[in-house]
Amino acid sequence: MTQTPLRRMVFYIPGFDPRPARRYREIYRSQGAQQAAWSGYDLALLPAQQPARAAYGWQVRSAQQGAPAHSDIEVLVWADIVKSAMPKGDIALYRQLWRTARLYFGSGAIFALVGLRKGPAIAALYPALFLCVQAIAGLGLGLWAGFWGWQSHSPLAGIGLGAAVAGAVYSGARALGKRLHVGYLMQDFAFAAQDAGAYPPQLAARMAQFSAQIAASLDQPYGEVLVVGHSSGAYMAASVMADVLRKRRAAGKARAKPALGLLTLGQVVPMVSFLPRANQLRRDLHDLSHSPDITWVDVSAPSDGCAFALCDPVAVTGVAPPQGQLWPLVISCSFRQTLSPALWRALRWRFFRLHFQYIHAFDRAGRYDYFAITAGPQTLAQRFADTPPSRQRKADARSPYRDMAP
Repeated sequence: MTQTPLRRMVFYIPGFDPRPARRYREIYRSQGAQQAAWSGYDLALLPAQQPARAAYGWQVRSAQQGAPAHSDIEVLVWADIVKSAMPKGDIALYRQLWRTARLYFGSGAIFALVGLRKGPAIAALYPALFLCVQAIAGLGLGLWAGFWGWQSHSPLAGIGLGAAVAGAVYSGARALGKRLHVGYLMQDFAFAAQDAGAYPPQLAARMAQFSAQIAASLDQPYGEVLVVGHSSGAYMAASVMADVLRKRRAAGKARAKPALGLLTLGQVVPMVSFLPRANQLRRDLHDLSHSPDITWVDVSAPSDGCAFALCDPVAVTGVAPPQGQLWPLVISCSFRQTLSPALWRALRWRFFRLHFQYIHAFDRAGRYDYFAITAGPQTLAQRFADTPPSRQRKADARSPYRDMAP
Protein backbone atom coordinates (compact mmCIF):
# COMPACT_ATOMS: atom_id res chain seq x y z
CA MET A 1 0.00 0.00 0.00
CA THR A 2 1.32 3.44 -0.94
CA GLN A 3 1.75 5.66 2.09
CA THR A 4 -0.13 8.97 1.98
CA PRO A 5 2.41 11.81 2.09
CA LEU A 6 2.27 14.44 4.79
CA ARG A 7 1.10 17.72 3.25
CA ARG A 8 2.60 20.79 4.82
CA MET A 9 2.36 24.55 4.32
CA VAL A 10 5.47 26.50 5.34
CA PHE A 11 5.55 30.27 5.71
CA TYR A 12 9.03 31.77 6.02
CA ILE A 13 9.46 35.28 7.47
CA PRO A 14 12.95 36.64 6.76
CA GLY A 15 14.86 38.99 9.00
CA PHE A 16 15.73 42.60 8.21
CA ASP A 17 16.86 41.96 4.64
CA PRO A 18 16.35 44.20 1.59
CA ARG A 19 17.20 41.42 -0.88
CA PRO A 20 14.43 39.77 -2.94
CA ALA A 21 12.61 36.60 -1.92
CA ARG A 22 14.16 34.57 -4.73
CA ARG A 23 17.41 34.61 -2.72
CA TYR A 24 15.77 32.32 -0.16
CA ARG A 25 14.48 30.00 -2.84
CA GLU A 26 18.01 29.66 -4.21
CA ILE A 27 19.41 28.97 -0.74
CA TYR A 28 16.77 26.28 -0.24
CA ARG A 29 17.48 24.76 -3.65
CA SER A 30 21.27 24.54 -3.31
CA GLN A 31 21.48 23.78 0.39
CA GLY A 32 18.58 21.33 0.29
CA ALA A 33 20.37 19.33 -2.38
CA GLN A 34 23.54 19.37 -0.28
CA GLN A 35 21.70 18.26 2.87
CA ALA A 36 19.92 15.48 0.98
CA ALA A 37 23.27 14.21 -0.31
CA TRP A 38 24.83 14.30 3.15
CA SER A 39 21.82 12.78 4.94
CA GLY A 40 20.84 10.24 2.28
CA TYR A 41 17.28 11.25 1.45
CA ASP A 42 15.42 12.51 -1.61
CA LEU A 43 14.51 16.18 -1.99
CA ALA A 44 13.18 17.86 -5.14
CA LEU A 45 12.02 21.44 -5.72
CA LEU A 46 9.14 22.27 -8.06
CA PRO A 47 7.56 25.58 -9.10
CA ALA A 48 4.77 26.97 -6.97
CA GLN A 49 1.28 25.82 -7.92
CA GLN A 50 0.00 29.39 -8.05
CA PRO A 51 1.84 31.23 -10.86
CA ALA A 52 1.01 34.67 -9.45
CA ARG A 53 3.01 33.82 -6.34
CA ALA A 54 5.75 31.79 -8.04
CA ALA A 55 8.34 34.49 -7.32
CA TYR A 56 7.76 34.03 -3.60
CA GLY A 57 7.22 30.31 -3.23
CA TRP A 58 7.96 26.79 -4.36
CA GLN A 59 7.02 23.17 -3.72
CA VAL A 60 9.16 20.44 -2.23
CA ARG A 61 8.66 16.71 -2.63
CA SER A 62 10.74 14.55 -0.35
CA ALA A 63 11.11 10.97 0.83
CA GLN A 64 12.82 10.58 4.18
CA GLN A 65 13.03 7.57 6.47
CA GLY A 66 10.97 5.65 3.95
CA ALA A 67 8.04 8.09 4.14
CA PRO A 68 6.95 10.72 1.59
CA ALA A 69 6.06 14.34 2.22
CA HIS A 70 4.94 17.31 0.14
CA SER A 71 5.47 20.90 1.27
CA ASP A 72 4.34 24.22 -0.16
CA ILE A 73 6.77 26.92 0.93
CA GLU A 74 6.13 30.64 0.71
CA VAL A 75 8.30 33.60 1.71
CA LEU A 76 6.27 36.32 3.41
CA VAL A 77 7.85 39.40 1.89
CA TRP A 78 8.63 42.66 3.67
CA ALA A 79 11.88 43.58 1.88
CA ASP A 80 10.19 46.66 0.41
CA ILE A 81 9.58 47.97 3.94
CA VAL A 82 13.20 47.30 4.82
CA LYS A 83 14.38 49.25 1.77
CA SER A 84 12.13 52.21 2.55
CA ALA A 85 13.46 52.31 6.14
CA MET A 86 17.09 52.58 5.09
CA PRO A 87 18.40 56.15 5.32
CA LYS A 88 19.29 58.03 2.16
CA GLY A 89 22.69 59.68 2.58
CA ASP A 90 25.23 59.97 5.35
CA ILE A 91 23.52 62.78 7.24
CA ALA A 92 20.35 60.70 7.53
CA LEU A 93 22.43 57.72 8.68
CA TYR A 94 24.03 59.71 11.51
CA ARG A 95 20.67 61.16 12.49
CA GLN A 96 19.32 57.61 12.70
CA LEU A 97 22.34 56.59 14.80
CA TRP A 98 21.69 59.40 17.27
CA ARG A 99 17.99 58.53 17.69
CA THR A 100 18.72 54.83 18.16
CA ALA A 101 21.54 55.32 20.66
CA ARG A 102 19.47 57.81 22.64
CA LEU A 103 16.60 55.33 22.95
CA TYR A 104 18.63 52.23 23.88
CA PHE A 105 20.84 54.09 26.37
CA GLY A 106 18.14 56.40 27.68
CA SER A 107 15.70 53.55 28.32
CA GLY A 108 18.37 51.36 29.93
CA ALA A 109 17.59 48.59 27.43
CA ILE A 110 21.18 48.36 26.19
CA PHE A 111 22.49 47.56 29.68
CA ALA A 112 19.96 44.75 30.10
CA LEU A 113 20.87 43.38 26.66
CA VAL A 114 24.60 43.42 27.42
CA GLY A 115 23.93 41.47 30.62
CA LEU A 116 21.88 38.95 28.68
CA ARG A 117 24.19 38.18 25.73
CA LYS A 118 27.30 40.16 24.88
CA GLY A 119 27.46 39.01 21.23
CA PRO A 120 24.34 40.71 19.84
CA ALA A 121 24.87 43.69 22.14
CA ILE A 122 28.33 44.14 20.62
CA ALA A 123 26.76 43.72 17.17
CA ALA A 124 24.58 46.71 18.09
CA LEU A 125 27.32 48.83 19.67
CA TYR A 126 30.21 48.35 17.29
CA PRO A 127 28.44 49.95 14.28
CA ALA A 128 27.73 53.02 16.41
CA LEU A 129 31.34 53.14 17.61
CA PHE A 130 32.64 52.58 14.07
CA LEU A 131 30.54 55.41 12.64
CA CYS A 132 31.63 57.79 15.41
CA VAL A 133 35.32 56.91 14.91
CA GLN A 134 34.86 57.30 11.16
CA ALA A 135 33.49 60.82 11.59
CA ILE A 136 36.02 61.87 14.23
CA ALA A 137 39.00 60.43 12.33
CA GLY A 138 37.96 62.03 9.06
CA LEU A 139 37.36 65.40 10.69
CA GLY A 140 40.44 65.27 12.93
CA LEU A 141 42.92 64.19 10.27
CA GLY A 142 41.38 66.62 7.79
CA LEU A 143 41.82 69.52 10.23
CA TRP A 144 45.39 68.47 11.00
CA ALA A 145 46.31 68.22 7.32
CA GLY A 146 44.56 71.51 6.60
CA PHE A 147 46.41 73.30 9.39
CA TRP A 148 49.74 71.93 8.16
CA GLY A 149 49.01 73.01 4.58
CA TRP A 150 47.90 76.43 5.76
CA GLN A 151 51.09 76.94 7.75
CA SER A 152 53.44 75.45 5.14
CA HIS A 153 51.95 76.87 1.97
CA SER A 154 48.80 78.99 1.90
CA PRO A 155 45.24 79.13 3.23
CA LEU A 156 43.91 77.82 -0.08
CA ALA A 157 46.36 74.89 -0.06
CA GLY A 158 45.39 74.13 3.54
CA ILE A 159 41.69 74.01 2.73
CA GLY A 160 42.26 71.79 -0.31
CA LEU A 161 44.60 69.41 1.50
CA GLY A 162 42.32 69.17 4.53
CA ALA A 163 39.29 68.38 2.39
CA ALA A 164 41.24 65.77 0.40
CA VAL A 165 42.55 64.00 3.52
CA ALA A 166 39.15 64.06 5.25
CA GLY A 167 37.47 62.67 2.12
CA ALA A 168 40.07 59.91 1.72
CA VAL A 169 39.83 58.82 5.35
CA TYR A 170 36.05 58.87 5.28
CA SER A 171 35.87 56.96 1.97
CA GLY A 172 38.30 54.30 3.19
CA ALA A 173 36.43 53.85 6.44
CA ARG A 174 33.15 53.68 4.58
CA ALA A 175 34.46 50.89 2.31
CA LEU A 176 35.68 48.95 5.35
CA GLY A 177 32.36 49.50 7.11
CA LYS A 178 30.51 48.05 4.15
CA ARG A 179 32.57 44.86 4.35
CA LEU A 180 31.85 44.65 8.09
CA HIS A 181 28.08 45.25 7.56
CA VAL A 182 28.27 48.33 9.81
CA GLY A 183 25.45 50.25 8.17
CA TYR A 184 23.21 47.21 7.83
CA LEU A 185 23.51 46.19 11.49
CA MET A 186 22.92 49.71 12.71
CA GLN A 187 19.86 50.07 10.50
CA ASP A 188 18.46 46.78 11.81
CA PHE A 189 18.53 48.07 15.38
CA ALA A 190 17.31 51.49 14.26
CA PHE A 191 14.29 49.94 12.56
CA ALA A 192 13.36 48.05 15.72
CA ALA A 193 13.77 51.22 17.78
CA GLN A 194 12.00 53.71 15.52
CA ASP A 195 8.78 53.52 17.58
CA ALA A 196 10.44 52.40 20.83
CA GLY A 197 9.36 48.79 20.29
CA ALA A 198 5.84 49.40 18.93
CA TYR A 199 5.20 48.07 15.44
CA PRO A 200 5.25 50.95 12.92
CA PRO A 201 1.96 51.24 10.95
CA GLN A 202 3.36 49.98 7.65
CA LEU A 203 4.83 46.87 9.26
CA ALA A 204 1.71 46.25 11.35
CA ALA A 205 -0.40 46.33 8.18
CA ARG A 206 1.91 43.87 6.44
CA MET A 207 1.83 41.54 9.44
CA ALA A 208 -1.97 41.62 9.34
CA GLN A 209 -1.73 40.37 5.74
CA PHE A 210 0.59 37.59 6.90
CA SER A 211 -1.92 36.60 9.58
CA ALA A 212 -4.70 36.42 7.02
CA GLN A 213 -2.64 34.18 4.73
CA ILE A 214 -1.74 31.83 7.55
CA ALA A 215 -5.30 31.72 8.86
CA ALA A 216 -6.60 30.86 5.39
CA SER A 217 -4.15 27.95 5.13
CA LEU A 218 -5.56 26.43 8.34
CA ASP A 219 -8.79 25.74 6.45
CA GLN A 220 -6.96 23.81 3.72
CA PRO A 221 -6.26 20.05 3.77
CA TYR A 222 -2.77 20.30 5.25
CA GLY A 223 -1.38 17.99 7.89
CA GLU A 224 0.81 20.79 9.24
CA VAL A 225 1.06 24.56 8.93
CA LEU A 226 4.53 25.69 9.95
CA VAL A 227 5.68 29.29 10.38
CA VAL A 228 9.42 29.94 10.41
CA GLY A 229 10.89 33.24 11.59
CA HIS A 230 14.58 34.02 11.29
CA SER A 231 16.44 36.79 13.15
CA SER A 232 14.18 39.87 13.23
CA GLY A 233 11.55 37.75 11.52
CA ALA A 234 11.31 35.71 14.73
CA TYR A 235 9.55 38.41 16.76
CA MET A 236 7.29 39.15 13.81
CA ALA A 237 6.43 35.45 13.53
CA ALA A 238 5.53 35.32 17.23
CA SER A 239 3.17 38.28 16.92
CA VAL A 240 1.61 36.97 13.71
CA MET A 241 0.95 33.56 15.24
CA ALA A 242 -0.52 35.06 18.40
CA ASP A 243 -2.85 37.14 16.22
CA VAL A 244 -3.95 34.08 14.24
CA LEU A 245 -4.79 32.12 17.38
CA ARG A 246 -6.64 35.03 19.03
CA LYS A 247 -8.82 35.62 15.96
CA ARG A 248 -9.69 31.94 15.64
CA ARG A 249 -10.74 31.81 19.27
CA ALA A 250 -12.77 35.03 18.89
CA ALA A 251 -14.52 33.53 15.84
CA GLY A 252 -15.43 30.46 17.88
CA LYS A 253 -13.46 28.13 15.66
CA ALA A 254 -12.33 24.85 17.05
CA ARG A 255 -8.66 24.09 17.49
CA ALA A 256 -6.94 24.16 14.11
CA LYS A 257 -7.15 20.79 12.40
CA PRO A 258 -3.63 20.89 10.95
CA ALA A 259 -0.79 20.65 13.41
CA LEU A 260 0.36 24.23 13.96
CA GLY A 261 4.06 24.91 14.45
CA LEU A 262 6.30 27.92 15.04
CA LEU A 263 10.04 27.62 14.47
CA THR A 264 12.20 30.60 15.44
CA LEU A 265 15.83 30.64 14.32
CA GLY A 266 18.65 32.87 15.55
CA GLN A 267 16.10 35.10 17.27
CA VAL A 268 16.73 38.68 18.39
CA VAL A 269 13.43 39.09 20.26
CA PRO A 270 14.92 40.95 23.28
CA MET A 271 16.21 43.64 20.92
CA VAL A 272 12.57 44.74 20.67
CA SER A 273 10.79 43.23 23.68
CA PHE A 274 13.09 45.10 26.09
CA LEU A 275 12.00 48.50 24.72
CA PRO A 276 9.45 50.78 26.47
CA ARG A 277 6.58 50.58 23.94
CA ALA A 278 6.85 46.89 22.98
CA ASN A 279 3.61 46.17 24.86
CA GLN A 280 2.02 44.29 21.96
CA LEU A 281 5.01 42.02 21.42
CA ARG A 282 5.18 41.26 25.13
CA ARG A 283 1.46 40.35 25.12
CA ASP A 284 1.98 38.11 22.10
CA LEU A 285 4.92 36.31 23.73
CA HIS A 286 2.91 35.77 26.90
CA ASP A 287 -0.13 34.42 25.05
CA LEU A 288 1.90 32.00 22.90
CA SER A 289 3.88 30.69 25.85
CA HIS A 290 0.93 28.82 27.35
CA SER A 291 -1.14 28.01 24.26
CA PRO A 292 -1.91 24.30 23.79
CA ASP A 293 -2.79 24.95 20.14
CA ILE A 294 0.77 25.34 18.94
CA THR A 295 4.23 23.80 19.09
CA TRP A 296 6.95 26.43 19.36
CA VAL A 297 10.61 25.46 19.01
CA ASP A 298 13.36 28.06 19.31
CA VAL A 299 16.74 27.11 17.79
CA SER A 300 20.01 28.99 18.15
CA ALA A 301 23.73 28.42 18.49
CA PRO A 302 26.12 29.99 21.01
CA SER A 303 28.59 30.64 18.17
CA ASP A 304 26.07 32.91 16.45
CA GLY A 305 27.15 36.34 17.67
CA CYS A 306 24.13 38.05 16.11
CA ALA A 307 21.47 36.09 18.05
CA PHE A 308 20.37 35.95 21.66
CA ALA A 309 21.40 32.32 21.73
CA LEU A 310 19.61 29.96 24.14
CA CYS A 311 17.71 32.85 25.73
CA ASP A 312 14.07 31.96 26.31
CA PRO A 313 12.45 35.04 24.69
CA VAL A 314 9.38 34.81 26.91
CA ALA A 315 11.17 34.28 30.21
CA VAL A 316 13.98 36.82 29.75
CA THR A 317 11.38 39.43 28.77
CA GLY A 318 9.66 38.79 32.09
CA VAL A 319 6.24 37.88 30.66
CA ALA A 320 6.15 34.14 31.33
CA PRO A 321 2.97 33.05 33.13
CA PRO A 322 3.48 32.24 36.83
CA GLN A 323 2.58 28.64 36.07
CA GLY A 324 2.01 26.58 32.98
CA GLN A 325 4.57 27.93 30.54
CA LEU A 326 4.68 25.47 27.64
CA TRP A 327 6.75 27.31 25.04
CA PRO A 328 9.16 27.82 23.53
CA LEU A 329 11.26 24.69 23.62
CA VAL A 330 14.74 26.25 23.55
CA ILE A 331 17.33 24.00 21.94
CA SER A 332 20.87 24.39 20.62
CA CYS A 333 22.23 23.41 17.23
CA SER A 334 25.81 24.05 18.32
CA PHE A 335 27.81 24.66 15.16
CA ARG A 336 30.87 23.05 16.73
CA GLN A 337 28.93 19.77 16.93
CA THR A 338 26.74 19.93 13.83
CA LEU A 339 29.51 21.05 11.45
CA SER A 340 32.64 19.05 10.70
CA PRO A 341 35.95 20.61 11.81
CA ALA A 342 36.76 21.52 8.20
CA LEU A 343 33.42 23.25 7.58
CA TRP A 344 33.53 24.95 10.98
CA ARG A 345 36.99 26.37 10.22
CA ALA A 346 35.73 27.69 6.89
CA LEU A 347 32.79 29.49 8.50
CA ARG A 348 34.04 30.36 11.97
CA TRP A 349 35.01 33.98 11.31
CA ARG A 350 32.24 34.69 8.82
CA PHE A 351 29.89 36.00 11.51
CA PHE A 352 27.17 37.25 9.20
CA ARG A 353 27.14 33.99 7.23
CA LEU A 354 26.94 31.99 10.48
CA HIS A 355 23.78 33.89 11.38
CA PHE A 356 22.17 32.31 8.30
CA GLN A 357 23.54 28.81 8.92
CA TYR A 358 20.18 27.69 10.33
CA ILE A 359 18.71 27.58 6.80
CA HIS A 360 21.81 25.91 5.32
CA ALA A 361 23.04 22.33 5.24
CA PHE A 362 24.88 20.68 8.14
CA ASP A 363 27.30 17.89 7.37
CA ARG A 364 26.78 16.50 10.88
CA ALA A 365 23.09 17.26 11.22
CA GLY A 366 21.37 15.85 14.27
CA ARG A 367 17.84 16.46 15.42
CA TYR A 368 17.96 19.93 13.91
CA ASP A 369 17.83 19.62 10.13
CA TYR A 370 16.05 22.53 8.46
CA PHE A 371 15.14 20.52 5.38
CA ALA A 372 13.85 17.54 7.35
CA ILE A 373 11.74 19.91 9.45
CA THR A 374 10.27 21.81 6.50
CA ALA A 375 10.01 18.95 4.00
CA GLY A 376 10.14 15.69 5.97
CA PRO A 377 7.38 13.28 7.05
CA GLN A 378 7.24 14.40 10.71
CA THR A 379 5.48 17.47 12.08
CA LEU A 380 7.42 19.84 14.31
CA ALA A 381 5.64 18.40 17.35
CA GLN A 382 6.51 14.84 16.36
CA ARG A 383 10.13 15.59 15.59
CA PHE A 384 10.79 17.29 18.92
CA ALA A 385 8.51 15.22 21.13
CA ASP A 386 10.21 14.46 24.47
CA THR A 387 13.20 16.66 23.53
CA PRO A 388 14.48 18.41 26.66
CA PRO A 389 15.42 22.10 26.56
CA SER A 390 19.08 23.03 26.39
CA ARG A 391 20.86 22.89 29.73
CA GLN A 392 22.33 26.30 28.87
CA ARG A 393 18.90 27.90 28.46
CA LYS A 394 18.68 31.36 30.01
CA ALA A 395 15.39 32.14 31.69
CA ASP A 396 16.06 34.94 34.17
CA ALA A 397 13.80 37.95 33.62
CA ARG A 398 16.00 40.85 32.46
CA SER A 399 13.76 43.31 30.62
CA PRO A 400 13.38 46.73 32.28
CA TYR A 401 9.87 46.97 30.77
CA ARG A 402 7.20 44.30 31.22
CA ASP A 403 3.87 46.00 30.57
CA MET A 404 1.65 44.13 28.11
CA ALA A 405 -1.10 45.27 25.78
CA PRO A 406 -4.64 44.49 27.03
